[in-house]
Amino acid sequence: MAPQCGRNQPVGSGHAAIELTDELIELERSAWAEQQENWLTVETAQAVQAAITAHAEATRQSRYDVERELRRIVRHPAEDDG
Repeated sequence: MAPQCGRNQPVGSGHAAIELTDELIELERSAWAEQQENWLTVETAQAVQAAITAHAEATRQSRYDVERELRRIVRHPAEDDG
């Protein structure tokens, strides 16, 4: 099960905690599900990228770090178990 985090709560076990919102995590989960079914649309991909960029700018975090942590949480939830 993926970790639950509240709005703008730090998650992850890296050097610096990356803040993610539940909305951003759910958007990435939707995109990942589409990708797994070979049905990822350009619109979904663009929406995720725009949300990542906006979130990174709003929280003054690295866009790269936000995207990396977001993908790790959604695509590799078992890493948080142990």
